[in-house]
Formats: sequence, C-alpha cells, structure tokens
Amino acid sequence: MVTGTVQGVGFRPFVFRLARDSRLAGQVGNTSEGVEIVVQGTEEGIKAFRAGLDARCPPVARITSINEEVLPPDPNLTAFTIVPSTPGQGHNVLISPDLATCQDCLQDIADPDNIRFQYPFTNCTNCGPRYTITTAIPYDRASTSMACFAMCSTCSAEYEDPFNRRFHAQPNACPLCGPQVWLTDLDGNRLCSDQEALKQAAADLAQGLILALKGLGGFHLACKATDERSVHTLRSRKNRWGKPLAIMVPDLDTARQMGEINTQAAEWLTGPVRPIVLVPKMPGTALPKPLSPDTTTIGLMLPYTPLHHILFSLYRRHLDGDEIPALVMTSGNLSTEPIALGNREALGRLQTIADRFLFHNRDILVRTDDSVLGVLPENGQTLMYRRARGFTPSPVDLGGPGPCVLGLGPELKATVCLTKNTQAFPSQHIGDLQNLETFHFYQETIQHMKSILQVEPELLVTDLHPDFMSTRYGAGQEELPALTLQHHFAHAHAVLAENRHLGPALGLILDGTGLGLDRTVWGGELLAVDSRTNDHQRLGHLHQVCMPGGEQAIAQPWRMAQAFLHALGEHEPASRAWPWLKNHAQASSMVRQILDKNVACVRTSSCGRLFDALSALLGLCHCIEYEGQAAIILETIQDLTERRAYPCPIKEKGGRIVLDSLALFAAAHQDWERHVAPGRISRRFHLGFVHGLRDWALRARDRTGLNQVALSGGVFQNQTLTQAVQTELSSAGLTPLFHVHLPPNDACISLGQAAYGRQHLLLHPC
Repeated sequence: MVTGTVQGVGFRPFVFRLARDSRLAGQVGNTSEGVEIVVQGTEEGIKAFRAGLDARCPPVARITSINEEVLPPDPNLTAFTIVPSTPGQGHNVLISPDLATCQDCLQDIADPDNIRFQYPFTNCTNCGPRYTITTAIPYDRASTSMACFAMCSTCSAEYEDPFNRRFHAQPNACPLCGPQVWLTDLDGNRLCSDQEALKQAAADLAQGLILALKGLGGFHLACKATDERSVHTLRSRKNRWGKPLAIMVPDLDTARQMGEINTQAAEWLTGPVRPIVLVPKMPGTALPKPLSPDTTTIGLMLPYTPLHHILFSLYRRHLDGDEIPALVMTSGNLSTEPIALGNREALGRLQTIADRFLFHNRDILVRTDDSVLGVLPENGQTLMYRRARGFTPSPVDLGGPGPCVLGLGPELKATVCLTKNTQAFPSQHIGDLQNLETFHFYQETIQHMKSILQVEPELLVTDLHPDFMSTRYGAGQEELPALTLQHHFAHAHAVLAENRHLGPALGLILDGTGLGLDRTVWGGELLAVDSRTNDHQRLGHLHQVCMPGGEQAIAQPWRMAQAFLHALGEHEPASRAWPWLKNHAQASSMVRQILDKNVACVRTSSCGRLFDALSALLGLCHCIEYEGQAAIILETIQDLTERRAYPCPIKEKGGRIVLDSLALFAAAHQDWERHVAPGRISRRFHLGFVHGLRDWALRARDRTGLNQVALSGGVFQNQTLTQAVQTELSSAGLTPLFHVHLPPNDACISLGQAAYGRQHLLLHPC
C-alpha cells in the first residue's frame, strides 16, 4: 500500500507503465487507504519495480509511506491491470492541490488541428484542477464536479489508454463533452458562447472594461493593467484603495519587463503552483502607479489555467506593438467578503463592480484564493503572505502520530487546521470573520475538511479572546471539549510545529494585536515555550503605551503617535507641529484628554502600533486604508545607504525583560524635530530595532539557557526585519526558527492551536 499524494497525479498510470517495463503481472487501484499495488514476477523485476517507485515517481506525486507484504503466487495474475477504486471509511490519501497547465496541454490548445484547440478546460494527469473540484476520496471522476459530464468516445479512449497522458485523468474533457464558457451582461443575459465569448471578453478587456471571470477556485475581477482609468474604476467599485493589486502576465519575459526577478522568484512564477510573487518593480516600468501606490514591489503571476492562456493569446491581438500585455487579476469580491464561487452568487455580489461576466459550468466546490509569497533577496528564502491555491491541502508533517484536533484560528486572516495521525492540515486562507459571508465560508471549510479527511476531532482549541467569531463557534460545539490558547503562544507553537521542534525554545512574536493573559493588548512578546510539556512563560515585552480610543488607534495611526509622544512627556507640539493636526486638530485635543485622564485607554505592547506611530509622526500615513499600510510605507521609504542605528536598550521591570521601544521612538522623534529626512529616520529605526531584538534574545538566553528562537507574527511580513533579524541572531550564535510552510501572520494561528491541543491529548489521554 502506498500512501501520500498519490491520487489525481498520474500515479496509477505511472505504476502501470513501470510494471510493464519490469515485466510484472498484477494490478493497481485506488482505495480509501491509498494506492494498492500487487505485483508478481521475477525477483529481479520486482526489485527494479520497487526502485522505480522512488526514482521515477511523477513530479507532482508525494509518497508518504510504502507498506510491503509478501503474498503467495496467484496463477490468475497473467497481466497488469488498473482495477476500479474501492471506497471505505477513513483513508491515508493526500489530495493533490490544483496544478498549473502543463506544456503538453498548452501545445494542444495552441494547435488548430487539435480537438482541444483553444479549449479552456484542457488538462491531463500532470495538470489541472484537483482540490477545488473534489468532494471525496478515493479521487475518481464520480467524486468531482466533473461527474455530470459524460466523456465522449474520444475522451473515453484517452482515459482507458495506459500509454496516453490522459489515462485516468479524472477531469478529462473536450469541447464535445466537457464544460463550456459564455459571456453575459450585468443582468445575466447571454451575449455569446465558447470561442466567441473568449474573443469578446479579450476585446472588452482591451477597451478598458472590467470583467468578472470564473477561474479555478473562484472569480477574478480583471481589467487592463496599463489603463490607469480602468484601474481607478476597479478600485472605486471594489472599495479597495491603496492595497496593491495583483497583475497577471502571459510569460516570464513579460514579467521581467515589470519586475526584478531572481532565480527563486522565476521558479515560483513558472512552476506548478503559480502563486502571486511579490518582486521589486523594474525602474521605469510603464505600469500606472495606482497598481501599488505604497510600495516599490509588485505582485506578479503567470497564467495557470487554459482559460487564462487563451484569454492572453486573444487579448494581445488588440494591443499596440509596444504595449505590455498585463491584466489586473484580483479576487472577485468586495473588500470585506470572501471570493465569489458560483455563477448566481457572482452575478448578485459583483454586479456593481463588473461590466461583463465570463461564466463556465464546471462547478467550483472549494473557494480558494490565489496564494501570495515573496522571496527574500539576500538568501532566497520564501516568505509566505497567503497560503491557498496550489498549496492547500498539502499537510505539515508533525513527525509522529497523534489524535485528531481542530484549531479554530483567529478573527483576522482566519484559517482552521485539522490534525490527522502524523500530519496537520491547515486550510486555505478564509479571511476576516467580522463579515457574515466569510463566517459562513469558515463553517463550510470546517465541514469540507472533516469530510475530505474523514475525521472527527477529539478536541477544539480556540483563541483566548471571547468575542472572536472563531471562539464563539467553538463555544457552540458543546459536544466537544475545548481548550483556549493565548494568541502569541499559538504563534510560537506554529513555528515549532513547522520546524518539527519538540521541546523548549524562545519566541520573538511581533504583531499588531492579541488579547494577553493580563487582559492588556499584547503584540511585542518575548516568550519561553515548551512544545513537549506545553508550558509557557512571558519573559518580556515591548514598552507598554496606551491605545487611545481602543480599536480607533488601529485605524488611525496618528493616535498611536500622539500616545508615544505623551509617554515621552510631549503633551503639546514643541518646535514642530504634529503632521496630523491639519486634519485632526479637534480629535487630537480629545485624544490628549483621554491620555491625560487615562480613560478609554487599554495598554499595549504591540509592535505593530510602534511602527504605526512612527509612520504617522513622519507624515506618511495618518489613517489606514488597509491593514499594515502605515508599516508598509515606513519600510518602503528606507534610505538603504544609512548605516546608523538608533539605541533600543533593555530594562528589567517587575521580573520581566522589557525592550525599551519608547527610547527607540524617542530617538526617531529627536531626528524628526531636527528635520532629518524620513528615509534616514526609517532606516535608523529598522536597524536599531533589529539590534535591540538580537540583544533581547541574548538576554533571554542568558536567563533560560535556550538557544533556539521562534520568530512569528505579522510584523515579520516586513522583509527588512525578517531577513536582518535572522542574520543577527545567527551571527550572535542563536538559532532562528522561521515559518517553512505558512505565513507568519495570523494565518498560522490555527496550526499552533492544533499542535498544542494534540500534544495536550498525548500528555493527558482520556
């Protein structure tokens, strides 16, 4: 029995051919436990077959285990065959993520003499939809949304031919028997179908219209990326201001006209996952600034479905010779909602955004956004920002068997995570649960994951915050026991789980907000966490300041700047007026009263609020349009020629090791008063903070003897910080542990919760 990602990836055809090459009789079939293989023949042939399973395995397959058993000879086995799948309860099969279109299929859709010429649902065993169309295991056509499309004689012949690359390709189809596309107006009236629909959609995009396009894991909103007016219209209708928009281009050569692409970025862009990759903008690129107004990076991706490839081939015909063929390809939703899934849903939700709809009739069963990642320039390390299409539902290996636990995740950037045997299965990105539609998506995801993995959790783990929708969901599952785990401890457990580190470690957890055990807002934490015993200790934190107005201080960074100034004794502007007074003078006066009287003022050690405060002081961002905007702009403006670092000392207070972030801010404020350039201040701030974090970790090592340092939290989406902190810790003799599979932001919380709960059950079996 072979387990792992061995269904839907051409594994049975591979086994068939390998057995024939080894001159063996026998059979292969999908079961609920994996792929069962029986071979019979000479000892030499069986040895060659066994060696080939590892050496010649299909590139997208992943073998987790091979269990072997010697059987008596069977005289009835005279040939090698593929047998029908056998369902059952429980399984050890890993479902393949969705795969980008392979080169062979691209040749098919480009060949006018091929039956699949310009057919947008072309696929084979090496590519195409998997997870987003699958309802159950074993992975067979009857368990996918292709079940309603009966194959024609041509497709059936391919499907049955073991020497054809579409042999047992479950989504196999052609224009005669498979899904179709059509174009509609805003009222859903069909304008044209099939190739005419694709041609008209390409023409509409070239003319500056906005297209709602049904893709692989949901709808995209697309428009002409080189048309500033079209980009502005999309932002206005989608209510998405400032936050960068992803760009799709037809090939790597075009991508290189727009961004600086190193070897690792090129591999991600052209590989089978095809995420959005954040790269530095190419100087002088013709793309309009509103695509990513706050950064010097741009999010690029290449086509990953036949529909995308065909659309680009048609779209280019409408462009001038020197015009860059680039399309905005952003999630099909309003800014607070999940990506639209079905045709009727999209027509209802996207009617106020799109000008036309390009529909198809292959159902999407699992909402899955595009994944987003970056590559650190100095060491090529991958930094995940959003994990979804192409990665989900690939598991995280936990190193040993354990019970099934469900981590219910946080409120923002929500995911859930189920453990099963030796693995943890984090869900795709779900979104912010403050929105009702997203909460429904959250519940759908839990049910789908339990169904597809055929497990039921023994324990739930929730966040400490009682008002999170994820926590409330857990409270409603009264039939299951539940544990709570503080937000930042969950971050640490996630990093340790990804690195398969079982035992004690330090944790540097830097983010925006998390309810602390003392009911203050944590966010800049020095922890000691033992993933073997589940013991936790808060060793230290950043200097605490007030958050005037509570959550208003998150949306209005100038409030945090004023809070830091107030903590320094600057209750009124001194020699230089505060930048926000021009637009917020009355509110600023009210904030001073709040700070003076210490009312409506929760205290926070948040690292995110520290970055916000400096960004506002420098006049970069007073009110945010999207999460992290103030910090993003602060990182972007750094003058990289600057070498000086601000002091960031360490103090002992109440038995805790406090990193004096107030002194760091004070040094920046002094330079601001002297009219030092913001780019130099930002760089000195970043360097000083990095040095402070290094010294902080060293002080903790002296106290605890621990050398490993887990790094997590949304602040580590800052590439400058992530790269420099790891370098400084390593140079100081410490061992940094960083995320391998998941983002450092709150998307990793559910994994940390699940790993913690799983260890709890191992320590305290029922």
